[in-house]
Amino acid sequence: MIRRHIVFRGWVQGVGFRYRAIRAAELYGCTGWVRNDWDGSVTMEIQGSEESIDQVILAIERGTYVQIESMESRTLPVDENESSFRVR
Repeated sequence: MIRRHIVFRGWVQGVGFRYRAIRAAELYGCTGWVRNDWDGSVTMEIQGSEESIDQVILAIERGTYVQIESMESRTLPVDENESSFRVR
C-alpha cells in the first residue's frame, strides 16, 4: 500500500476529470481525494497498490476531452483510517 500526492496539469478541469477519478478509484479499490485548484490544475491524493494507482491514472487519461500535459508526484505516508475516495 502506497499513497501519492499528484498534481495534474493540462486540459483537466471542466472535462469530467474528477468524476472519472472517483469511478476509477472505486473500480480499482483506491482511497483518497481529488480537487480542482485555482490555477487550473487538479490535485489528487490517492492510496492503494502501485498497480491500482497506475490503473486509475490510465482510466482518467483514456477519458474523452482529458489531456494531461504533466504530472508531479510524490510519495506520502499512508492514511490507515481512510476508507473512501471523494471530491474535495
